[in-house]
Amino acid sequence: MNQSLFMAQAISLAQRAKGKTCPNPCVGAVITAGDEIIGQGYHQAYGQSHAEVEAITDARTTGCDLSQCTLYVTLEPCNHTGKTPPCTKAILEAGIKNVVIGTKDPNENVSGGGAAFLSQSGVHVTCGIEEQKCLDLIADFNTWQKTSRAYLYLKMASTLDGRIATRSGHSQWVTSDISRKSVHELRSKVGAVIVGGNTFYQDNPRLNCRTADFQKQPLAIIVTSKLPSPDSDFYLIRERAQETIFWTDQKISESKQAQRLKDIGCEVTGLNKTLSGLDLEQGLTLLRQKKNIYYALCEGGGKLSLSFLEAKLADEIWHFIAMKILGDNQAIPVFQGRTPQTMDKSFDLRLSESKTMGNDLLLKLFPKIATVN
Repeated sequence: MNQSLFMAQAISLAQRAKGKTCPNPCVGAVITAGDEIIGQGYHQAYGQSHAEVEAITDARTTGCDLSQCTLYVTLEPCNHTGKTPPCTKAILEAGIKNVVIGTKDPNENVSGGGAAFLSQSGVHVTCGIEEQKCLDLIADFNTWQKTSRAYLYLKMASTLDGRIATRSGHSQWVTSDISRKSVHELRSKVGAVIVGGNTFYQDNPRLNCRTADFQKQPLAIIVTSKLPSPDSDFYLIRERAQETIFWTDQKISESKQAQRLKDIGCEVTGLNKTLSGLDLEQGLTLLRQKKNIYYALCEGGGKLSLSFLEAKLADEIWHFIAMKILGDNQAIPVFQGRTPQTMDKSFDLRLSESKTMGNDLLLKLFPKIATVN
């Protein structure tokens, strides 16, 4: 039996619900009889049946003896009653004797409890199959467990030589239609899209989702020390004022210009200052605590992206690379603002996944333990 293959299918199922289960993790499960999958399911939305129950329900339609089957699940089954009964109970009632778990629950209050309970009840339990991929799957849940802030996706799109625009600021388009469609699909899963002031003033962005399946437009957030006039012709001011938030410092947030923006429906939020700039973690915390937003997406520019990396707030990085070369040292780089003298001062990232997007390459990355001082 190929345990990794079955777990990969469970991971694929779980990914279908990314963004729909918060504050719970997304989880997938399959049930096998020998080398054949006879049942599968995933946790589709918060409050609905968990993946194990979905897979058991699906497997029962085949009439197979589940006591002779194996359950593969990306995350340790719960052993407590929440919105739904404990999945360990459902597994025992189904008669399943063999359970393969991708990773244990990161919640310190319950970690290992489900696996231990199943083992004590006579079930053979195996843990750690495709563990890193299963951990990546619940990186958002892990962030929510350990912090009070929203989970942050950091998205970049650059040429092969690491440029996001020409020296004049022209950037339409760096990547392909397929890549841009993928970005809009990501926007459909988040509650806020964040850009820096330079991107706002140069690109006049919409920061909205233009796919058919979005349920609610994400908020537009601009991080800037220079507030625009409420009479300006920027799209966000003209068309999305009530969905637009400016993050700036406390003094500017109390200015007359800020009040004028508030009068047309914008929000202007004053953040505390740190040694490197605004307290971006405070902003992400306010999104979760005040707006009930669990996912945010930063789309640049280079200085803001670097600020999130430096603050250890970039939870998951999506880097789209176009097979194009500008070859201009004065073109705008994907990251900017640091002057490291040695390579050991670089940010160390871990590649989780790579895939082609038409003629582009998408790298999905996670930060390693920071080595930057």
